[in-house]
Amino acid sequence: MERPEVVLENSDAVYDFYRDHQQNLLKARAAYWLLGRRYRPRISYAPGAREQLRAFISQGRPLLISINHLSQLDPYTVAAAAWRSALRPAIGHTRVLAKDELFLEDKQRGRIDMMGGIPVFRGKDHGIRAVNAAGQRMIDVCAERMARGDGVAVFPEGTCNDVDHTRVQTVGTGIGHIAFRAKKLGANPVLVSLGLSYGPRDPKVEPSKEEAKSASFYFGAPVSELPTKPAEITRVVRDELQIALDGAVKAY
Repeated sequence: MERPEVVLENSDAVYDFYRDHQQNLLKARAAYWLLGRRYRPRISYAPGAREQLRAFISQGRPLLISINHLSQLDPYTVAAAAWRSALRPAIGHTRVLAKDELFLEDKQRGRIDMMGGIPVFRGKDHGIRAVNAAGQRMIDVCAERMARGDGVAVFPEGTCNDVDHTRVQTVGTGIGHIAFRAKKLGANPVLVSLGLSYGPRDPKVEPSKEEAKSASFYFGAPVSELPTKPAEITRVVRDELQIALDGAVKAY
């Protein structure tokens, strides 16, 4: 299927494409390896989390990966962390939600597609009413992919935190609906909370290259049984992400 232009007016074709899109696995792993060499984040885990994560991946359980959002550099440092952590076997089998503007320039879109990207049309960019139908399709596509065994990685705050890097900001309900619909389709997702810190710094300023290279990541304990309602899932996501962020800040 030919790649459609990623614009809101074309959202039906966009999600038809990304419902089944699969990047080249060898090239994807090479891209993650390269980022793992360029950025060398420090990885730490809650007690037993690494072993649990490896077990869930080997069992084929789909991962719902939640990460706090600090900078435009996050996708690259997170990819490096994936390569250098227990998430490595999930590379190529994880969809990554990314704002639609990242898909506009062809070369950059190629990179995002290689990372497993799925576009998100955000209400803050297009208006809440305008993106409602597209948002529902995006959630359905993510749920379908999870039911087929893929993981989904989300920055649930929806935008970079320029308020307080030690506190998780408002978490959107989309992540709760993704898990809820995936469960309705027969999936049994595991919540993986990944806290990220670039150290103490002005939250309104992007991290320097050196700060990005020394990012701290902390894996919280995986949650293998999620609640049955979207709002309850969203609350668990926020609470667990704050625990992971606390761990990343402490470990920096």
